[in-house]
This record gives sequence, structure tokens and C-alpha cells, in this order.
Amino acid sequence: MKSFLKYTLATITGIIIVSILFFVIMLASLSTMIISGEKPVTISENSILVLKAGTTIPDQGSTNPYAGFDIINMSITPLPGLNEILNNIKKASTDDNIKGILIENGLLSSGWATTEEIREALEKFRESGKFVIAYADYVLLQECYYLSTAADKIYINPSSTLDFKGLSGEIMFYKKALEKLGVEVQVTRHGKFKGAVEPFILDKLSKENREQIESYVGSIWSHVVQNISESRGITPEKLNLLADNLTGYVASGAYENGLVDGLIYRDALIDTLKIRSGLTPDDKIALVPMHRYTKVPDPKKIVPSKNKIAVIYASGTIVMGKGGENNIGGDSFGELIRKQRKDSTVKAIVLRVNSPGGNAIASDIMWRELDLASKVKPVVISMGNYAASGGYFISAPGTKIFASPTTITGSIGVFGLIPNAGKLMNQKLGISTETVRTNKNADFPSIYRPMEVYEKEVLQLGIEKVYSDFVSKVSSGRKMSFAAVDSIGQGRVWSGTDARRIGLVDETGGLGASVEEAAKLAGIETYSLRELPVAEDPFTRILSQLSGEIRLRILKNELGEYKKLFDEIREIKDLSGIQARLPYFIEVH
Repeated sequence: MKSFLKYTLATITGIIIVSILFFVIMLASLSTMIISGEKPVTISENSILVLKAGTTIPDQGSTNPYAGFDIINMSITPLPGLNEILNNIKKASTDDNIKGILIENGLLSSGWATTEEIREALEKFRESGKFVIAYADYVLLQECYYLSTAADKIYINPSSTLDFKGLSGEIMFYKKALEKLGVEVQVTRHGKFKGAVEPFILDKLSKENREQIESYVGSIWSHVVQNISESRGITPEKLNLLADNLTGYVASGAYENGLVDGLIYRDALIDTLKIRSGLTPDDKIALVPMHRYTKVPDPKKIVPSKNKIAVIYASGTIVMGKGGENNIGGDSFGELIRKQRKDSTVKAIVLRVNSPGGNAIASDIMWRELDLASKVKPVVISMGNYAASGGYFISAPGTKIFASPTTITGSIGVFGLIPNAGKLMNQKLGISTETVRTNKNADFPSIYRPMEVYEKEVLQLGIEKVYSDFVSKVSSGRKMSFAAVDSIGQGRVWSGTDARRIGLVDETGGLGASVEEAAKLAGIETYSLRELPVAEDPFTRILSQLSGEIRLRILKNELGEYKKLFDEIREIKDLSGIQARLPYFIEVH
């Protein structure tokens, strides 16, 4: 028995020691990779810059050392942000070592507005006389195809397919599922187009919601088809016919109808890149990843100026409090904006909004700080894939608002959700509740019983107050009458093109155009960018969040494309209070 205990304790002690050593070694390895990643990088002649499309592209490049950590392969591949990609493409246009750009197409969506902005940057890159080649091994998704039409040539594997079929918007409804569970969702809202609540109370689209989806999806598709038509020399009518007939589903059909320029394998692609670079197939050529090229010094970089433009990236759902890395905390961003307003070296602010909205009070906190800032310096809004509802609320005080034609914006409306889980608790789970109150409505709101008529009236009064405040602030910021804003409000969602037509947006353009306009409005020619929020110290992040990040990474590997659905369901916990946000589960693809 003593021997058994001795060996058991020795084994447990050994496991603990090995675990500690493993953690220390992994921490040291990550630290080494971080330090080495900060060193300047040089590239050889005859290099090709590789742009990985069809993957997640955040607006701001992450300095999180393990954002691209692959626990399976024990490797780190940093995720370049849109800001880095745009800067790298511009830098590469004058870099003699870079002969061209290869677009490597993947299988994930990065958003139509993000795609639009990179596409414009590639078109400008081609003006330098250098080439752009696009390639897909498996499936060339139509968002990636749209990006690829900015290239000189588009090639796909002979066995692959081109997903060119038009856009669709999908919404999942939960009404019947909730009824089976015994949950009733009690809704208050203002806006006949406010479709965010429909998945919980209907089993199909309302007439108004269908109308708005058809409108903005149709607007985005028309813009996409027109640009593809100009790039490929195919009429819009024929492009729509090819989409209707799914012509690109077979690679040969895509080639025969001019959607792509060739069907080749990867070895032929490499030879093509060499020949376009002025080399022979026997010569060597270097493929430089985007994250690596970020570390290459830019010889034409402007010397830092005392004049600064603060670029604040607001990405994710708007939530109360400080928020986190993947959402917008009203308190933390309010404080961030306030500091830039009071900093005399900051001559202008650019707010990059990529948000479907969220908590109404948190949105109002940010609006207040932006409104104060706009009174002392230019505040330019740059809208990304989404800038809707609460995302538009915080945009309203902007001196000027820029959006992509494919941006989804508007959705000026509010709603409140209070679930009644009494039937679930009582009839399904056998759990009952009793409440002792000092006053008539002391337990308002309760998720264990239906709301009384008076309680619904009180909640509706709050909704009406927030909606009126929302419209008034848009009216003030956009110099429009209350009635005019109300007529285009009501929760209706608009494309960037239509938003400009009705006055919700000033100009069409991306992040680069927004920064240039901010400098112009501030009257400065030389300036440096201050990109915010600044990431937490990487070593602190490793120590405090490594286990959580690894769990999320494993979960992402296991769930694959369904990880996004998991994230959306998890966001339900943030639906406290009155909400100003987009319809919940909607995919445009």
C-alpha cells in the first residue's frame, strides 16, 4: 500500500512538473516569436506579394501575439488587418523588389465593403504597371470573384467551381422552436422595418422586412455586376444570365463564357508568375505573405509629424461597460474619444465603424463624446461592412460620413425583448416561482411571467423616447428635418449607395479616402496616424488570456463555418436593455 501511494504521488507530482515546464516552454516560444516578429524584414528581388482573400480580415490588424496561434501545428500566422493590407498594397506599388500581387482565394467571407476597399486598392496598384494574378484551388466564392476581377488574369483549378449566382439574404426564425420550449418573447419596438425582432415572433418575413432586404441586396448586386462588367467586358445582362444558369459551377463553363482566363494547376500558376516577372521557369521567385511584408520598412514613409489624425476602430456589437476585444464598450470608447478630443496634437478624428449596433444607452454615450469632439475638430466617419442602427447612431454627429456602395447602414429604429420563460420553467422543467413584492411592479421586468398591459405601456414609452431621441440626433447631425429622418427611418436598412442618395451618407469611399478628407478638413498636409484602441501588452495578454484563446481556437477548428453561428447565439446575453441594432441572423452571400 505504501508503494502504491508512493508511486501515485510521484506520478501526480511528475504530471504537475511536466505541465508547468510545458507552459513555461510554450510561453518562452511565444515570446521568442513575438520578439522576432517585431524586427524589420527584408525581402529579395523578384518577390510576389501574396494577398489571402476569402479569410477573416479585421479592420485593425491585431497585435495580439496569439490571434493567429494554431495549437495543432504550434505555429503563429498573424492576421493582417484592412489597414495593414491597404498600406502594404500602396507600399508594394513603388517597391522594386515586388513584381506583382497574387490573390490566393479562400472559403470564408470578409464582408462586401472590406472586399470593395481592397479591390479599389488593387486597381490603383495596377496603375503602377505591375501585375495582379488571382487564383483559386477549390471554390471561387463570388465575393472573392468580385475581388479577383480587379486582377489582370483570373485562373482556377480545372476541377474547381466558380460560385457566381447572385446574392441572397437568409434569416433564421425561432418562433416555433421557442413555443416548443415554452418561451414567449415579448417585444416592444418602433419602426415598421425593425426586423431584428422578427426571428423571435414570426415564422416568415413580414412584407416590410422582405421589401427592405430586396432593396439593399438588389442595390449591392447591381453595383457588383456593374463593376464586374467593366472589368471583364461582359454586359450586365449576360452576367445576370450566367448567374441565373449557374454557368460557373463547372470550371469549363466559367472559362468558355469569359468569367475566368484559364484553367491551370498550381505548378503552371508558379510558372506564370515567373514569366510575368520577367524570369524563366527555372528561376526562383519568392512568395511574400502579407503579414511578413508589413514588417518591411517603407522608404517613402512620411516622417512622423506633430500633427496627428486619430483613427479609432469601432468593430463589433455595441455593449455596456468596457466591452472586450470583439465588441464596442460604450464606456471605454467614450473615454477613448474624449482623450482624443482634448489632445491638442490630434487635429482630426476618423471613426471606422463596423457594427450592426447594440445597446442604445452605450450608443448614446459614444454619440455624446463624438458630438463634443465634432465641435472642436473634424470627425470623419468611415463605414465598413455594417454601420447600422446603433452603428449609425454613433455616426450621426460626424462632420462627414463615408461609406462603400456595399455598406449596410441606416436601420434607425429601436426595440426591446423580454422573454417569458414561465411555461418552460413550470410545464417543461417542473420549476415554479413565487414573488413577494413591496410594490405593484417591484418585479418588473420578470422572465417568469407575461407582462401586464401597464408594463407593456411603460416599456413602449421608453422605446418611443429612445426612437425620438435617435431621430432628433440624426436630424441635427445630418441637417435634416425630424419628419425627413423619420420617413427614411422606421428601422429600414439601406445600402451605402441608397444611403448616399437619401442623405444619410456624404461620400462614397473607404478608410483611405476618409483619412485624406480628415486631413483636408483639418487643413494639414503632413501628419501621422494614431490607430486606436492600442492593444494590451502582449505578455500580459498571454498570462491572462492564453487558456481562453486556446479554447476558442480549438472551438473554431471543431466548428469550422458554424463558429459564426455559435458566436451569434452567444451574443444573446448582451441583449439587455433597449437595443438599436440590425436584424439578428442575416447573411448576404
